[in-house]
Amino acid sequence: MKRAMKNSRRSPFAAILVIAAGLVMSGGGYALATTAVESATPKTAISAQEQVKEGEKLFLANCASCHGKNGVGTANAPTLIGVGAAAAEFQVDSGRMPAQASGPQMQVKPKQFTSDQVDAIAAYVGSLGVGPDVPTEEMIAANGDVKNGGELFRINCAMCHNAVGAGGALTEGKYAPTLMGVPNDHIYEAMLTGPQNMPVFNDANLSPKEKKDIITYLKYVESNPSAGGYELAGLGPVAEGLFLWILGLGSIVAVTIWLGAKSN
Repeated sequence: MKRAMKNSRRSPFAAILVIAAGLVMSGGGYALATTAVESATPKTAISAQEQVKEGEKLFLANCASCHGKNGVGTANAPTLIGVGAAAAEFQVDSGRMPAQASGPQMQVKPKQFTSDQVDAIAAYVGSLGVGPDVPTEEMIAANGDVKNGGELFRINCAMCHNAVGAGGALTEGKYAPTLMGVPNDHIYEAMLTGPQNMPVFNDANLSPKEKKDIITYLKYVESNPSAGGYELAGLGPVAEGLFLWILGLGSIVAVTIWLGAKSN
């Protein structure tokens, strides 16, 4: 019995099994230790730093020629220090920036960056100074109070964007764009940062809940077309009055001429 055990210990297969067991134990221990270290390391801080660095590279390659190397602004474009990540995401994600040409206001066009690149640029611009941050998913969800949102929109926004967000003309070639089909985060960020001709509605003017209500109202209007017949693109009383003036008064004049010609 002892001789059989001694022979098994001297067998080359026994040595292989011992080595394999040692490798498994050492490898498993290393994996457990690595997992423990990674769980103790703040990944969010590291990823945020890397995102800012990536955003800086993209900014230098695509934005610094107008806004300056450190976003300090030039004669061609304003400073970006303190505008916040929300302003950068709105402009870049909507395709307004980088701008193709100067004009009364920047035009919406297909964006030139991926979503990750947009986030990186926004993170870098946000790191240049304290400013409005990108809203969370809960802040832009269209699950607020439609009635309150409609009232707030008519008080604060309808004079430019029309009562149902159809947009309208301003002075000197400027215009308030339609809000139909605009993503929720862009609507929130526009209220928060006041791009171009739009005033800033910070949280002291419109609370986050009120901004959510306005988004809810606009999405309700977008998904519920008018039940009152032809709405003339929702452009409001001026278009409706012009329509009635031309069609209504024109019909009366035509009937009057016809009656006069018939009597003669």
